[in-house]
Amino acid sequence: MVAIKRLATVDTDFKAKMDAQLAFEAAQDEGIERTVIGILADVKARGDAAVVEYSNKFDRLSVGGMADLELSKAEMQKALDGLPAEQRQALEAAAQRVRVYHQKQRLDGWSYTEADGTMLGQMITPLDRVGLYVPGGKAAYPSSVLMNAIPAKVAGVKELIMVVPTPGGERNQLVLAAACLAGVDRVFTIGGAQAVGALAYGTASIPQVDKIVGPGNAYVACAKRRVFGIVGIDMIAGPSEILVVADGSGNPDWVAMDLFSQAEHDELAQSILICTDAGYIEKVQASIEKLLPTMPRREVIETSLTNRGAFILVRDLEEAIAIANRVAPEHLELSLADPDPWVSKIHHAGAIFIGHYTSESLGDYCAGPNHVLPTSGSARFSSPLGVYDFQKRTSLIKVSQAGAQTLGRIASTLAHGEGLPAHAKSAEFRLEN
Repeated sequence: MVAIKRLATVDTDFKAKMDAQLAFEAAQDEGIERTVIGILADVKARGDAAVVEYSNKFDRLSVGGMADLELSKAEMQKALDGLPAEQRQALEAAAQRVRVYHQKQRLDGWSYTEADGTMLGQMITPLDRVGLYVPGGKAAYPSSVLMNAIPAKVAGVKELIMVVPTPGGERNQLVLAAACLAGVDRVFTIGGAQAVGALAYGTASIPQVDKIVGPGNAYVACAKRRVFGIVGIDMIAGPSEILVVADGSGNPDWVAMDLFSQAEHDELAQSILICTDAGYIEKVQASIEKLLPTMPRREVIETSLTNRGAFILVRDLEEAIAIANRVAPEHLELSLADPDPWVSKIHHAGAIFIGHYTSESLGDYCAGPNHVLPTSGSARFSSPLGVYDFQKRTSLIKVSQAGAQTLGRIASTLAHGEGLPAHAKSAEFRLEN
């Protein structure tokens, strides 16, 4: 039997137990940190030569230069054309749904003019160039390509450069096909910290980008953290999470599999069920015991559920929602007979999956909203990846002659108060005597 921790809000020590269950220390391995610092410094100093050396070393390649590590658009198109019909149709349908959803996120500039003729506003401009990191080899995720690349293109990013490692020369055709569909401009078969460094600093072959997005291993995450400030990054993602709020009205097999869907990512993933019905929790436990042996990744799932999973018995749905807001999960499922009234009570979640038929996995692939979501409680202050992450806001100020008389006196007074006389004089010079 999978020993999933049981908690109940009636317990006097519930808060302490809950805090312990949610605790996750994303400690950075010192060895990884040292390695990444060295690689980034080398790439910054030697550019292409360093990238080629690290790619040959870590990806077991034997290429002579960067020209051997860039794929042509023809190769991407060939990958798309070579897909089995069912795969291509699924990929195209997912891409279209993601594109339609994100087109509604585009921000528009605005302005207003005051009575004295002063105009104030905001201009929206896309980033010029974005780097997209995509895991490679057997662990390849075409859905990640769509979710990162399509919002960038919808935003109007002029150039999207994808880096994807190809260990042993293995190129995932679905990933390349997704890049073709999403409008990726250039693809380099490089990965690891060296790819992040190349995108952040630029080399003779790879132009410097403005922002780096996309998931990667511990070395990639560390490298993104180190180059932040030189370039923008999307987020530092923690382990995947799902929290299911249930009232006992759903199929327990469905809930068990939804918990599996995140637990199978890795041993550190967290799957939590909050329920008002103790008997239903037992039914979900029975479903887990029944279904787990059928899972190819059963060992990963079992470790995840045992170490970080939890069943939480609550008095009522109000209490369940309060706990959900405290957790601020990446994925929140409302497995309820009447879920709609509870949606507005959720204040902190990366994505909300409403009703029994809305499995989290649909959001991962094809529902439309982005699957790049805040983790580790950061949904309290962060949002899903979107078009707005690839757009910048610039303030517009056009002061009229009349406006300069009013604003100049205000600015002069405040500047003198702050002890900045040049600021004051700059405003005063435009005042009419």
